[in-house]
Amino acid sequence: MDAAGLYVHLPWCERKCPYCDFNSYRAPARIAEQVYVDALLADLDAELAADPAPAIASVFIGGGTPSLFGGAAIARLLDGIAARVSFEPDAEVTLEANPGSAEQARFAAYRAAGVNRLSLGIQSFDDRALAASGRVHDGQAARRAVAAARAAGFDNLNLDLMFGLPSIAPAGAIDDLRTALALAPEHLSWYQLTLEEGTAFARRPPLLPDHDALCDLHDAGLALLAAHDFEHYEVSAFARPGRAARHNLNYWRYGDYIGIGAGAHGKRTRADGVVRRMKIRQPERYMKQVRAGDAVDEQWQVPRDELVGEYMINALRLKAGFDLAECVARTGLRADAPELLGPLTSACAKGWLEQRGGHLKPTALGYRYLNDLQGLFIEPVGQAAPVAS
Repeated sequence: MDAAGLYVHLPWCERKCPYCDFNSYRAPARIAEQVYVDALLADLDAELAADPAPAIASVFIGGGTPSLFGGAAIARLLDGIAARVSFEPDAEVTLEANPGSAEQARFAAYRAAGVNRLSLGIQSFDDRALAASGRVHDGQAARRAVAAARAAGFDNLNLDLMFGLPSIAPAGAIDDLRTALALAPEHLSWYQLTLEEGTAFARRPPLLPDHDALCDLHDAGLALLAAHDFEHYEVSAFARPGRAARHNLNYWRYGDYIGIGAGAHGKRTRADGVVRRMKIRQPERYMKQVRAGDAVDEQWQVPRDELVGEYMINALRLKAGFDLAECVARTGLRADAPELLGPLTSACAKGWLEQRGGHLKPTALGYRYLNDLQGLFIEPVGQAAPVAS
């Protein structure tokens, strides 16, 4: 078996952002950190009993706001995981953090606990845009957080930025990028604000830039990032050489991953096919059901006619594309299976995919019309991987 990823969900935030559709909840006055870590490790035990794990190549601690947990809790979590599974020698261990001063004070403890990659949810350096987007920090706190991460010893740092935010002109988003680049991160996630169903912004949409302005902004941002030697390797991910997010690459290559925590998703490949699990979303109910021995909310085997859609909705996000042999290995389909060969032939004929030997990748046109390209393979619609940064 290939090495797998491990996703750990810590579901609490200081405040729910109006654009967020993640499984997150406003934190109580005091989070029961020890109880939740116990639940996570019991959840992992149940996962391993159902499907023995290969080596773990990456851990992603996401949320919510994982940096609401103290360093001791994160150390206990990572020690407990290491006691149950083997890590690859160079395993990537990421923790998402917000730029608040309380979180910054914990950065050194996270590094000592074994976290070697920090992902800071900055979103913008513009105070008006941050306030309009419901963020609890300001631009100066974001700058201080980067300095604190470096002082704590982190040499692999991702900054999350959004564009198309309310209360900021499109040119301001380019200023955000310039500010981020001056801070010299190893990785940038730069993506457009979208109004997701069920969020406060979807119910009461803010005034946002028009489509043409956003397209021009996107093109200008790509040019700026390229000029600073950031590789645009995935739709919204940019990295210095050798610093692509390995945990996310595993998602996009349709690799296996274990999901533990309230609402976490996992994907495992068995001899008879691909199995997905989703855990109970509500944290208190999740912890109760873990103690009862079953926190799985849903489990299903991906139907054969959805495998190619699942693979392509992930793999086609990568600018480098994919090897046909890897697609066959990950899905169990034959290279000449009609549900694979038909859409591939159509995509190449449209000029959306280019093929060299057994390797295929989106053309510039295909990448611009990525949703349409992916749609050729989705009959019915497949399951997208969760996003992490």
